[in-house]
Amino acid sequence: LGDVYKRQVVHSAELIDGHAARPVYRSTGRMWSTGVRTLERLGVLGEKYGVTFCLENLNTVLDHPGIPLARAKDTLALVEAAGHPNVKLMLDLYHAQLGEGNLIELVRTALPHIGEVQVADVPGRCEPGTGEINYAAVAKALADAGYEGTVGMEAWASGDDAEALAAFRAAFTPQDTTTFSTEGTP
Repeated sequence: LGDVYKRQVVHSAELIDGHAARPVYRSTGRMWSTGVRTLERLGVLGEKYGVTFCLENLNTVLDHPGIPLARAKDTLALVEAAGHPNVKLMLDLYHAQLGEGNLIELVRTALPHIGEVQVADVPGRCEPGTGEINYAAVAKALADAGYEGTVGMEAWASGDDAEALAAFRAAFTPQDTTTFSTEGTP
């Protein structure tokens, strides 16, 4: 393994304290404090290596039943409690819509802590425009709030891949002078 990968393994082992994965189905105070401490440690490592770590919200309605601290509001609270600029929220709007709704207010509330935004429409987890989420309004809210980071599509194509990507880009093409990062997209 290269040096970068060796460092990642060492740091991962330090962070997980010997518990790589274990199912947990209810949140406890100990879980919360362990999560905060772990994120604080990640923040320090991120600062040292120039990396920002993002914690993603999930939904328990359909895709991740029983997962504690999954809602965007809970995930945001963990990120805020860690209080480190190298620990951010990966705001997954698909999961947030299923679990909470009220996406525009969520964007406004979470903005200072958002490291990346992921999109897929509901239902179906396909590209914007195939479901109930008003992505034009969400994109406007992100722009109005000053978000300049990455917006990524984590979705299935409802048909042709190129058309799905075009729909994603159209949903987040600025209607004014505000721009979003398209870094990493073809």
